[in-house]
Amino acid sequence: MGAEGRERGARRTPGRAVGRVVAYAACGALLLTGCASMPDNGDLRDVESTPRQDTQVRVFAMPPRDDAPPAEIVQGFLEALTSDDPGYSTARQYLTDRAARRWEPERSTTVLADGPATEADPASSREGGDDFSFVLTGTRVATVDAQQSYAPASGGYDQPVHLTRDKKTRQWRIDALPTGVVMGKSDFQRNYVSVNKYYFASNTKADAAGRPTAVADPVYVRERVDPMTQMVRSVLTGPTSWLRPVVRSSFPTGAALPQGVTSLTPDDQNKLTVPLNDKAAHIGQGKCDEMAAQLLFSLKSLNPTLDEVALRAGRTQLCSLSEERAATVASRGSQNSPGYLYFIDGQHRLARMASGSGDTKADPVPGPFGDGAKALRSVAVAHDEHSAAGVALDGKTLYVTSTLSGSSVGDPVLESKGKTETDRLTTPSWDAHGNLWVADRDPAGPRLLLLEKGGGEPLRVLTPGLDGRINAVRVAADGVRIALVVDKGGKQTLLIGRIERGVGDGTRPAMSVQELRSATPELEKVTAMSWAGDSRLVVVGREAGGVEQVQYVSCDGSFPEAGTLPGLAEVTSIAASEDSDIPLFATSKEGLLWLPGGSGWRTLKEIASVAFYPG
Repeated sequence: MGAEGRERGARRTPGRAVGRVVAYAACGALLLTGCASMPDNGDLRDVESTPRQDTQVRVFAMPPRDDAPPAEIVQGFLEALTSDDPGYSTARQYLTDRAARRWEPERSTTVLADGPATEADPASSREGGDDFSFVLTGTRVATVDAQQSYAPASGGYDQPVHLTRDKKTRQWRIDALPTGVVMGKSDFQRNYVSVNKYYFASNTKADAAGRPTAVADPVYVRERVDPMTQMVRSVLTGPTSWLRPVVRSSFPTGAALPQGVTSLTPDDQNKLTVPLNDKAAHIGQGKCDEMAAQLLFSLKSLNPTLDEVALRAGRTQLCSLSEERAATVASRGSQNSPGYLYFIDGQHRLARMASGSGDTKADPVPGPFGDGAKALRSVAVAHDEHSAAGVALDGKTLYVTSTLSGSSVGDPVLESKGKTETDRLTTPSWDAHGNLWVADRDPAGPRLLLLEKGGGEPLRVLTPGLDGRINAVRVAADGVRIALVVDKGGKQTLLIGRIERGVGDGTRPAMSVQELRSATPELEKVTAMSWAGDSRLVVVGREAGGVEQVQYVSCDGSFPEAGTLPGLAEVTSIAASEDSDIPLFATSKEGLLWLPGGSGWRTLKEIASVAFYPG
């Protein structure tokens, strides 16, 4: 389970290397290296990726035994990489002194579909020789870079490992090896955990209360190797490269933990005190509060019970921020609960029901969208729930109106020239600053558009690198990221882009969506999606040759955090709030459905074609 679920108190049960536990317990210890002697030529057995289990257990590596043959040295090293050894100190014992000094395991982690397979190089197996070579092979799934940022990957993995025999000790050691760490997918899921660190949007204005907007930056840390200290260092280091152009950190340049600080732990009052070097010694109160908010948001995605963060420099406390007061320092999408769930009823009108109360009584929305003055195909309600944008039933025109009684529809704010309904306007989406986003799918001029404050001359948003036609648009509450379902050759993929605002002509900004990346690399068809947290989405889709599924995905494209949700057939829409305490809703051939507590979908009496929360 990822950061979103943990912060709401969800229980995570990482696996352990059970197969190895049983095998090595027979040798009298819980080890990661083999018990029996291994051949010094021929092929090694694969380093199998261990299955996830329910029992949490720390796994430690065993150093190389005397006179271990080359195959056992390589095997022991690879398995040591999957242990909970904080500094990979045991893994380094399988290397020559020079290789141990030069090896940088933090530079990258390569994730393979299964554990790395190993093949001996026959040319290096001369009897009595002092050199031996192997090749590690596998199928790439992902990489985690030095910034702890996850990226899906594909293709083959093929890297050499060279061993030499020490002239004095006559022990085999690895003297040339691949960059970073390599392991199978299951071992990665056991060893690493996805967490959100937070920065502030730099390309949008503060909200009405003057608070900056907190933006989640998902990263992976080693779960049982002091993850809290890892997270603090990661926040201080700064945002990942993908997010950096649109966010800022309130920590001054050079701020870091003082030398000698190796571990941070909350006290018995769930308060964490974070010491900083003298770079942070002279900051003001407002800036210090923002720094504490960044750390509190980040650490709560790892430890939901944390209540307060204090910062100090030397012996001076700079500030202290509680969870309650953090909400006054910065706004955050997942903290804003919607008042209503909205849906289009069987008469193409906009209706709503109270959100999160368990009351499923529906009423028409006040104003023209609810009284049937305009038949609607799709609608988006602004985050303040005072305005709504609706696409007419034929998909050709877009209207914006108030959700207050007595308001009128007025003239359309946008029209598409597409010849068919599927070649016209997508469902619109509001960002947190009251701007409206929509795509026109007209094949003669497909475009992504922004209507500032929901009106005026549409501003065309540049989409460099976009390959395909946009089927759906959903802007994150932070206003920094946008989710697009893109169709290319019949394959529908969910892409996440970074929203950049340039200077433009001086009167209007130049808008663009940069560095689109897939959030669903394993899915062939995405039919519906919605943001469901600060860095996750819920999607409806299927793999090639598979059946349609409902599941959570992270915006960085990493593994689904909680597996597949209860299934549905022929889903037409999925509604999730960035406040993950609010239940999921969906529409299908069965009508309007909801998922209370994750126990199973329940069908409501209302007929609905589309359901959604504000945004």
